Amino acid sequence: MTGPLRPLLTALAPLVAALVAAVALVGGLLAPVPAAAAAAPAARPSPGAFTGYAFDARCAPSQAEMDVWRRHSPFWGVGVYLGGSTMSCRADPTDPTSGQPHLDATWVRRQTSAGWRVLPIWVGPQASCSGYADRIDPSPAAAYAAAEAQGRAEATAAAERARALGIDRRSTLWYDLEDFDLAGDDCRRSALRFLSGWTEALHDLGHRSGVYSNIAAGIHALDNADNVSPGSYTMPDQVWYAWANGRADTAVSDKVRAGSWAGQRVHQYALDETATYGGVTLTIDRSYLRVGGGSAAPRAPRACGGVRLDRSAYPALAKGRRGQVVRTAQCLLRKSASYRGKVDGRFDGDVARVVRRYQRATGLPVSGKVDRRTWITLLARGEAPLLKEGSAEDAVRRLQRALVATGATLPVTGVLDRRTSRAVATYQRRVGLAAVGVVAPDTWAALRRGRR
Repeated sequence: MTGPLRPLLTALAPLVAALVAAVALVGGLLAPVPAAAAAAPAARPSPGAFTGYAFDARCAPSQAEMDVWRRHSPFWGVGVYLGGSTMSCRADPTDPTSGQPHLDATWVRRQTSAGWRVLPIWVGPQASCSGYADRIDPSPAAAYAAAEAQGRAEATAAAERARALGIDRRSTLWYDLEDFDLAGDDCRRSALRFLSGWTEALHDLGHRSGVYSNIAAGIHALDNADNVSPGSYTMPDQVWYAWANGRADTAVSDKVRAGSWAGQRVHQYALDETATYGGVTLTIDRSYLRVGGGSAAPRAPRACGGVRLDRSAYPALAKGRRGQVVRTAQCLLRKSASYRGKVDGRFDGDVARVVRRYQRATGLPVSGKVDRRTWITLLARGEAPLLKEGSAEDAVRRLQRALVATGATLPVTGVLDRRTSRAVATYQRRVGLAAVGVVAPDTWAALRRGRR
């Protein structure tokens, strides 16, 4: 550009550039946050209140493996080694995180967001009479003060690692104390004092304490000490016991008193198995949990001013029928945005017309009667989350009601327990799906089509 305006434009150029930069900055601040940069969901203590299956593969599986197992396996819990001198998946003995290429804060956040219960495990010094290189100090001086100090130091290190991974500070951290001979007093008592220090330090740091060991070794020693000398050692909040009896439950052997840690147990019932789900194979240990008192469903929301949706059976309804079960059908029709009339328990011509319209819209045979297929589709309507044993939410109530409509004998509790899981598998088998007991989109789709 030439002419008399050029000097003026040259002088204004810095100001224009500054204004452009400011606009760009404001635009960036106001632009939508990319999904990858969105704020992470609030952390939650793990495992929390839960009843269900867990596995551990020692080293954390890849994200792709976790995604496949989330969809196809029965597990909601995953045990993973945080670190410690005896961590078996370590590649470099001097690096507490080596051998865990997938484990970082992003991995933990993604699993937690997807519904996994992460069980963090620390594997440090072992009993003094074991064959491990790093051992608990067996000196009895000052009531095994050296062992207690070791336990406290290991707890501090584990808590620091958990914090770096974004694990909620209220979560349980598990100390892995491998099998050892209980006969030696110094070996047993130093191990107990070590675990007592571990628990006390974790409590000071805001964590809950867990101990993993063989039911006939570390767990038996803890329980026996608490029985014969209560208060001498600080007991862990939860125990994870190895007892390879093949039974997925939290029953204990005669090595532990029946009431000890009731509602706060993890049972490792199968070891070193090769398992394949969704085409992905891992070598795992299998465990079953009942911790925090077990899975508990939230309060059921009120429907249509208090209409009862939970029933032991959903009988066929036709024009002229009256009663509370008709109110249930009317309420479900209202929830499906089909019915605008009164929820008065009268199956009149208006209700029959709405039923026909609903059946036509959902691809059901049009009869104007609320038959079994119509009940199933009405009861299954709503969000379709992934559900498996241990899930506890209102969607489980919808699932249980729909299964009852298919002919299952099942209480509606809001908790997907073993009985519900078996009913799911029975239904899946009947409609030609893989009978795995996991409620994924294909099972919801079958229910919504009224398949029975």
